[in-house]
Amino acid sequence: MPANAWSKKRERQYAHIKESLVKHGKREQLAEEIAARTVNKERGQHGEAEQASSSSVKDISAGRRGGLRSHRGAGGRTFAQLYNEARQRGVKGRSKMNKTQLEHALGSRRAGT
Repeated sequence: MPANAWSKKRERQYAHIKESLVKHGKREQLAEEIAARTVNKERGQHGEAEQASSSSVKDISAGRRGGLRSHRGAGGRTFAQLYNEARQRGVKGRSKMNKTQLEHALGSRRAGT
């Protein structure tokens, strides 16, 4: 862990991610690598890193991505969640769409990016 380049917050984040991965059965070395990559990506997204890849900057944060994927259940995301994402992505005609149409519009846009 490059402690001299990371803030205390990022050090805590690294330790938390690493511990969680090890607890869930990942090898120590792999857990360290994943934790470091995650922290570095977060640093890039928040402008804390000197260099950041364009894919890191353009992608949504890990926390938001996890939130979108969690607790989907049988029905998937709610209409409100889909509508908000459509608004953020600038989907035209979203106010007249139902849940299925929003899912389709967001799914096809996701495949094209």
